[in-house]
Amino acid sequence: MTTFEAGSITLEKIRDHVWEIPQEGDMRVPARVLASESLLEEITEDKTLQQLKNTTHLPGIREYAICMPDGHQGYGFPVGGVAGIDAENGCISPGAVGYDINCGVRMMKTPLTYDDIQGREEELVDKLFANVPSGLGGGGIHDGRMSDVEAILEKGVEWALEEGYAIPEDLDHCEDEGRRTDADPSAVSKKAKDRGQNQIGSLGSGNHFLEVQRVTDVYREDVAADFGLAEDQVVVLIHCGSRGLGHQVCTDYLRDIEQTHEGLLNQLPDKELAAAPAGSRLAEEYYGAMCAAINFAWVNRQLIMHQTRKVFEQVFDVSADEMSLLYDVAHNIAKKETHDVDGEDRELFVHRKGATRAFPAGRPEVPAAYRDVGQPIIIPGSMGAGSYVLRGGENSLSETFGSTAHGAGRLMSRTQAKNEYWGEDVQDDLREQDHIYVKAQSGATVAEEAPGVYKDVDEVVRVSDALGIGDRVARTYPVCNIKG
Repeated sequence: MTTFEAGSITLEKIRDHVWEIPQEGDMRVPARVLASESLLEEITEDKTLQQLKNTTHLPGIREYAICMPDGHQGYGFPVGGVAGIDAENGCISPGAVGYDINCGVRMMKTPLTYDDIQGREEELVDKLFANVPSGLGGGGIHDGRMSDVEAILEKGVEWALEEGYAIPEDLDHCEDEGRRTDADPSAVSKKAKDRGQNQIGSLGSGNHFLEVQRVTDVYREDVAADFGLAEDQVVVLIHCGSRGLGHQVCTDYLRDIEQTHEGLLNQLPDKELAAAPAGSRLAEEYYGAMCAAINFAWVNRQLIMHQTRKVFEQVFDVSADEMSLLYDVAHNIAKKETHDVDGEDRELFVHRKGATRAFPAGRPEVPAAYRDVGQPIIIPGSMGAGSYVLRGGENSLSETFGSTAHGAGRLMSRTQAKNEYWGEDVQDDLREQDHIYVKAQSGATVAEEAPGVYKDVDEVVRVSDALGIGDRVARTYPVCNIKG
């Protein structure tokens, strides 16, 4: 197959797993989809391709707009989308970042094996559910004052270390050491800060979760050893973001940008791509506010990990020092990064919405502990399937601005999922057939996140590995899971 027809859009096959929508009309660059034919079939079932094509109209976009193998329809900009946009002559788009700024994942390693926890899964899931706040609305681990919120927005995980919620090694193993120094708390509205004040250290709802897992497969033993992973080891995966604070930041700036830069908005095929020109007041303010929300999300995950450590101490008598952070990586983000564009180093706003940074060995942004092997990447599957640990691939910088997929990617809307699945049945099936224990605030949440709702994470990771943008290191499998 050399072309793929998707309604009015024709994709041309560049090589295995690389499909291109040629530049035409007002498109500033071509668009590329990185997928196998089976994944491409699924990607074409919603508006993902049209949204990706729309993205190519953003001023300053370089090379091509990219859709990862887990891509699906989002708000204006597809989930699984990546765009490198010139930071001097381009723009920054809140819609291309998303409402849940720095939704991301972190993995905590433990000294336990699967044998150590078998037979105690229900005790563990009950204690985690009781000690890690989840669900809609407020209630967090830290009952913060507004001064805490301000400090979190500025300092990120450094605040958590000062307050006793972190150990120094946590910062060494977090993207950007858990702090975006470009953060500007003053650019975050009081309404956003108010929304975040009572949500510090909480999972939230939707697809966010805390999952205890066991390592089932190791594909690159040398890299796994450098990451501190071994077969049968128990690890914990935490997936959440900036809660109501990040949502409000996106809402605030989308409205302001739509009104202030109406001329640019009128040039775009979708108002949900509303963007502020690089160097403008709103571009600078949004970037500062977004970086502050990134810091808030890192602290949010850090506090959840702190609480998880306490639970494991109580249940299994292991100390916090024995449970180390493998890595924490952001999904919804636009960061200033330097990349080679047409043989010249250019500073870009790299928008990754539902995509993961995947820098290879040697890139200075990779923490020193991993600089010789490449950045760890964590790709969660559904609660009935495996998740993966990868490392940044050698081709990622040339192919994807140093990016890869962020998860399995949805196949089904939440409404459709609730029509097709019954939450209690999903829980029962997972426990009885797969020995996976799930606890959630409601059956509806479980139905929305049923395994059948998601793409095949094995295929997503296979494509990433084949393209050399994110190399498989290890696979994990769920033991128990808590959700909002």
